Amino acid sequence: MTNEATVPSEERDRRSIRDLIENWAIWRDAGDWERFRTVWHDDGRMNATWKQGTADEFIEASIEGWNRGVSILHFLGGTSIDLSGERAIAQTKMTISQRAQVHGVICDVVCTGRFYDFLEKRWGRWGLVLRQPIYEKDRIDPVDPSASLKLDGSLLSQFPIGYRHLAYMQSQIGYPVKKDMPGLRGPEIEALYALGQGWLRGEPLTSVHRTQT
Repeated sequence: MTNEATVPSEERDRRSIRDLIENWAIWRDAGDWERFRTVWHDDGRMNATWKQGTADEFIEASIEGWNRGVSILHFLGGTSIDLSGERAIAQTKMTISQRAQVHGVICDVVCTGRFYDFLEKRWGRWGLVLRQPIYEKDRIDPVDPSASLKLDGSLLSQFPIGYRHLAYMQSQIGYPVKKDMPGLRGPEIEALYALGQGWLRGEPLTSVHRTQT
């Protein structure tokens, strides 16, 4: 058994951050809302396609969706962590899987991307200050392969290529979808990377990124 006192502090920090990221997905998808709250700092924010706001607002919206049967699940891949004292940026490969009716057909959407996390260690505890997903590519499929699905091309084209099918489904179930989320390329991802580098240098998060609606 490893004696934690002998583990270098940077390794302990990396372990804590990875635990936090894994707990986020497990607790959120299991509806374990009280433990889910513990991964955030009090001023934490979430920017998802369907909801942007404080951690508390995101949790309340997630509970409301859970109670009416909204199905959004997450699967995680590898994590890369940049540490700078008591601040960190973590990027984690992920997929978002959502199931819902689209034009009367039960469908699954799978979106591949990364969680881009701004984290800070306060009073000895790491917590999320901002989570911004990066949306890289997605697809939509009927659950029944024999079903026929026809999408509205004009609506589909309104959304960025990295999450257009996810956004299409979310718009069908009544969510106001944000249309300028970062993808693999473009000014949005470049601005996010610049914000991340500033965070590691000790700069505050700018108001434009803290108050997206």
